[in-house]
Amino acid sequence: MELEDKSKTESLESEEQEGAMSFWDHLEVLRWALFRSACVLAVIMVGTFIAMPYIFDRFILAPTSNDFFIYRWLNSIGGGFVKLSSDFDVQIININVASQFMTHISTSISLAAVIAFPYFIWEIWKFIEPALFEDEVKHLRPAFLGGTIMFYLGCAIGYSLVFPFTFRFLVEYNLSPSITNQINLQSYIDNFTMLILVMGIVFEMPLLAWLLSLFGILRKSFLREYKRHAVVVLLISAAIITPSGDPFTLMLVFIPLYVLYELSILVVKDKKKKEDREDD
Repeated sequence: MELEDKSKTESLESEEQEGAMSFWDHLEVLRWALFRSACVLAVIMVGTFIAMPYIFDRFILAPTSNDFFIYRWLNSIGGGFVKLSSDFDVQIININVASQFMTHISTSISLAAVIAFPYFIWEIWKFIEPALFEDEVKHLRPAFLGGTIMFYLGCAIGYSLVFPFTFRFLVEYNLSPSITNQINLQSYIDNFTMLILVMGIVFEMPLLAWLLSLFGILRKSFLREYKRHAVVVLLISAAIITPSGDPFTLMLVFIPLYVLYELSILVVKDKKKKEDREDD
């Protein structure tokens, strides 16, 4: 009897501890997590704001010149097959009085958000970790790390390949010899930020597919069966993502999307086979 009473009291205590935090307590935890994230973002933004003149010339405006590393690399290995024009040098113009100052601020915020992305992921992890079981924690911990790596990999590919070739193609495209291209600062920054951040987010596709398969929502057989439908959806998504409607930019965005879809098929676990084996 005493053992049963002890077990009952222990179970009651454990239930009280699990339900100790109310809905408003969870909101309070979330509020502090958002506050810490905002503070970290503000601190990093101050640093990026101070360093922005150097970053802007050496990093953001680098694809406007033929000295960009990917252009030089292609010229060095391409020979006569992939030879880029040597006179590529685009001058970015500004037509609004406050545009340079606002671009300085907005670009500093965007770059700070990219740098602080691992901290945001850590705050999200610390917020949801108490609600998870030990088995889920073991699976999701490497998933958050892999998601961070894939985000930076997508941003790197967007900066190194997708945006430079998209920008170069659109600048060198001439509808008529009498038309001179003058690239506005705001237009350049919008395309630059959009393509790089979108590529970083898109590279989370295999992680999302793996998580959905982990919880039994998505299966490998489903992705294979509806691959043709997925190609159409990916083409539409690439058309929405691309800031311009030209086929060259569309294919530059679509090809990584399709490769990521195939990678998602590889990482997804088909639990249907396991269930059939257990039934047998």
